Amino acid sequence: MAVTTPIADVGWKAEPFRLKGVDGRMHSLRELAGPRGTLVMFICNHCPYVQAVLPRIIRDVRELLPLGVHAIAINPNDEHSHADDSFERMKAVSKEWLFPFHYLHDTTQSVARAYDAVCTPDFYGFDADLRLQYRGRLDASRKEAAPDDAERELFDAMRLIAHYGYGPGEQHPSMGCSIKWKPLPQPQGDEDMDWQMAM
Repeated sequence: MAVTTPIADVGWKAEPFRLKGVDGRMHSLRELAGPRGTLVMFICNHCPYVQAVLPRIIRDVRELLPLGVHAIAINPNDEHSHADDSFERMKAVSKEWLFPFHYLHDTTQSVARAYDAVCTPDFYGFDADLRLQYRGRLDASRKEAAPDDAERELFDAMRLIAHYGYGPGEQHPSMGCSIKWKPLPQPQGDEDMDWQMAM
C-alpha cells in the first residue's frame, strides 16, 4: 500500500538512537551526524519505490559528503513478515551497491515510531544542530525513476541546509510502501482487564 509523508515539523529535534549496522557494530545518531547536516533515511530492501531511486540516493549521498552532510539509512520493516528485509539481506544489498552510508537495523521499530516514519523511502533532513529542516521526496520518482533531468529536490534541500541552515519553503511529500509494522502485543487474562480499566 502506497502512502505519503506528512508536512515537515520544522525545528523538531532529532531523537537520539543507537542501532546495529551491517558492519556488525552499534552506531549512534551523534556518532554518525554530519558537521553541517544529517540525512536520516528510512529505507528497506524489497520496496519498489526504494529500488527505483537507490542509484540516485547513492549518487546524492556521495555528492553531499564533501558539503559536510552525512547520511544514515535505517531499515524498520518486520523481517518476519518480509524476509527480504532481514539483516542478512541488508548486509548483502549494502555490499552489492557499495553503500556510502551506514545501514542500520531498527529491530524493535522504536526509532521509526519515534520519528513517526510512515513509508519507505522516508527522508528527514536535519541541520547542524539536528533540527528538522526538510521532510520530502528525493525527486518526482515513484515506482519508476523520474526522467534523468528531474529536479533533485532532496539534494538541493540538503545543500541549502548545509550552506544556510534551513530548507526550502516548498517541500513535496515522499511516497512509498507503508512500513511493515510488527503486530502489537495483546494483553491477556487479568492483565487485559486491568489495562482496559486503566484506559
